[in-house]
Amino acid sequence: MLHTFVALVSDKPGVLTRVASLFRRLNINIVSLTVGESERASVSRMTIVCEAPEHAAHRIRASLYKLEITVDVDEVGRSEAVIRELCLIKVAAGPSHPLGQNSRSQIFELANVFRARVVDLAPESVMLEMTGAASKIEGLIQVITESGYTILEVSRTGRMAMRRGHHTSRVLKALGTPDGDEPSTPDFAARPKSNLLTNEFEDVHEEEE
Repeated sequence: MLHTFVALVSDKPGVLTRVASLFRRLNINIVSLTVGESERASVSRMTIVCEAPEHAAHRIRASLYKLEITVDVDEVGRSEAVIRELCLIKVAAGPSHPLGQNSRSQIFELANVFRARVVDLAPESVMLEMTGAASKIEGLIQVITESGYTILEVSRTGRMAMRRGHHTSRVLKALGTPDGDEPSTPDFAARPKSNLLTNEFEDVHEEEE
């Protein structure tokens, strides 16, 4: 099954490599990985989607948390969260298409049905932009293909996720932020690790730099 983790990590060189190496050592495939700035200075936000057995979720979360670069890890797949994906689709359409100029009008109609946007028109192609659930994006791709069009390129960001509502006190504590106060920069070296993580998951070790 698919698991979606949101990890807040320190923004410094080598972080992405260390996270990828961790999943390699766990022998777990990463389906998608998005990284970008967060609302805090010097902290990046990773959304990691991986395919693993249901019982492996706790082990993955604990292993991520053991890295000293990690501020917090949250699995959002089973909770109330907003999960979206951005996709760009380039479709062959133009005067040389068997449908001629009508090929573009049909693509525009399909885009309207799926609430996609036309972001580029070229002599021989149309580029669509769509944001939504992965199933909705795959539905648009399937309809375009079944309608006789040729998809030239597809670029997808992978999942991005965020919990609904406000942070709980547990999350605020993990961020080192008292309720109502401005977030402070965490001390990664001094952050204590859970005894459960230390004792139960000693089989996962970080590779030496």
